[in-house]
Amino acid sequence: MIKQGTCFFTSESVSKGHPDKVCDQISDAILDEILRKDKTARVACETYITRGLVIVGGEITTRTWVDVEQIARDVIKDIGYDNAQFGFNGNTCAVVNVIGKQSPDISQGVDVGGAGDQGLMVGYAVNETPEYMPLSLILSHEILKKLESVRKSKKLDYLGPDAKSQVTVEYKDGKPVRIDTVVLSTQHTEKILDKSGNQITEKSKKEIADAAIWPVVKKWADKNTKIYINPTGKFVIGGPQSDTGLTGRKIIVDTYGGRCPHGGGAFSGKDPTKVDRSAAYMARYIAKNIVAARLANECTVQIAYAIGREEPVGFYVDTDGTGILPDEKLAKIARKVFPLTPRGIIEHFKLRNPIYRQTAAFGHFGRKEFPWEKTDKVAALKALVK
Repeated sequence: MIKQGTCFFTSESVSKGHPDKVCDQISDAILDEILRKDKTARVACETYITRGLVIVGGEITTRTWVDVEQIARDVIKDIGYDNAQFGFNGNTCAVVNVIGKQSPDISQGVDVGGAGDQGLMVGYAVNETPEYMPLSLILSHEILKKLESVRKSKKLDYLGPDAKSQVTVEYKDGKPVRIDTVVLSTQHTEKILDKSGNQITEKSKKEIADAAIWPVVKKWADKNTKIYINPTGKFVIGGPQSDTGLTGRKIIVDTYGGRCPHGGGAFSGKDPTKVDRSAAYMARYIAKNIVAARLANECTVQIAYAIGREEPVGFYVDTDGTGILPDEKLAKIARKVFPLTPRGIIEHFKLRNPIYRQTAAFGHFGRKEFPWEKTDKVAALKALVK
């Protein structure tokens, strides 16, 4: 929880063209294509990307076949790496497939409905935004959505696919009051460099801010808000040309922007028998419904599993003192309302459908298109409050 007094909290996001996010999208696109043909497939797909090379590995057990190489190329090109201009080309890069099969030692526990792995998963919600998400993270995501829109529309034709945003929010007595700082680093062509060749022009900075930052932050900004665009000066070399990427390396961007603990497990490329993913979605669903029901202003939920076992070995609710009931009682109420077995979670959210690539950029939470973002258990929770 954001404490009393004045403090500053920061979250970041990364664009679809960030190397780690390219890998997340490839892994989830492969998962989606497999689930279209085989809803019972077991998928744990990892992607690695570097200069001119994509490696796809992991463990997949399925009755179907998908063209891994073509899926990877299509995702890369759709993101915007479709020619040599930005240092990586989905048409010409090498794609290496080193996928294996899931261990039968794991399968024997999962086949009967048990968890696909041991571990702990965390969900969170807070009432400071309509999405029940931290303001700093929501704004960071929205800035990059705007940036992608103006890039793809060619409104700012010098922008490249790789970008990172960061928003620092000032809080007073636990409430957000203003934006203190926005940082946006975006890949671009040499077209907007000044005469020194080491800086982008002030004109281009203003264009970027007017197109992608101010429409998002104007409600929260004031005359003292600081805006930094490409603070190193320039960002011509980006994407996989400048940095390797790996599936599952942006777990804080994917979740709650650092506002709560994280179980440590990544999401992308994993079918829903992997509780790293499915139980994290359920934990968010529980936390959001508790806050939406006004049973707390803020809520963190932890669920823990043993591999091969159906029922969770741990279930924890923490409202950081904001709950209208003791946390222990809220936990008991939640266990009556929400399914917590892997099979129950999968069936409740219909997680065997190919919905995953869209989760692989701009966060898995706070987006109304996903079933775990519904607040349809508010009435059931309230009915059990005495």
